[in-house]
Amino acid sequence: MRQIVQHKLQLAMLMLVSLLFAGCAGWNPNEAGKADQAAKEAIAEFRKHDPSMKSFFDKAYAYAVYPAVGKGGIGIGGAYGSGVVYRQGRMIGFTRLTQVTIGWQLGGESYREIIFFENEKAFNSFKSGNLKFSAQASAVAATSGAAAKTSYADNMAVFTLIRGGLMYEASVGGQSFSFDPVK
Repeated sequence: MRQIVQHKLQLAMLMLVSLLFAGCAGWNPNEAGKADQAAKEAIAEFRKHDPSMKSFFDKAYAYAVYPAVGKGGIGIGGAYGSGVVYRQGRMIGFTRLTQVTIGWQLGGESYREIIFFENEKAFNSFKSGNLKFSAQASAVAATSGAAAKTSYADNMAVFTLIRGGLMYEASVGGQSFSFDPVK
C-alpha cells in the first residue's frame, strides 16, 4: 500500500514539473502579437458569455488576461498560464500565473482567467510580484449576468471560464504571479 501511495506522489510530481516546464517553454515575450491576439480572443469569449463584464473592462484601472491556464493533479497539483496585461485597453506587459495545490484532487482542466484591478495600489501589488491568491480567494465563473452581481474584493475581481477537461478537487494552495513590462 505504501508503495502505491509513493508511486502516485512521484507521478503527481512528474506531472507538475512537466506542466510547469511545458508552460515555460511556450512563454516568449518576443511574440507580443500572438499573445495580444490570444488575449483579445479570450476577452471576446468572456464578453460573449457575460455581456455585463463590460463595466469591469471600462472602469478597471488595469486587467490581466490569461487565455489558457492548464491545471492538473493527483494529490499534488499545479497550474500554469501566461497572459497579457492591459491598462485603459492598451497592452502594457506580459504575465505568468503559477499555482501549486495539495489535497484531494484528480484530473486536469484548461480555463481562461481575467483579474481586474480596481485601482493603482492593487495593480502595483500585482506588478511588484507581491500578489498571491490563497485558497480563500475566489473566482467567479463567467456566466450570463455574473459580473453584474460581482463587486471587487480587496480591490480585485477574478473571473474564470472553463475551456475543457474534468477536475475533482478539495485542495489548498495558491496562485502567484509575475509581470514583465512591454519594452
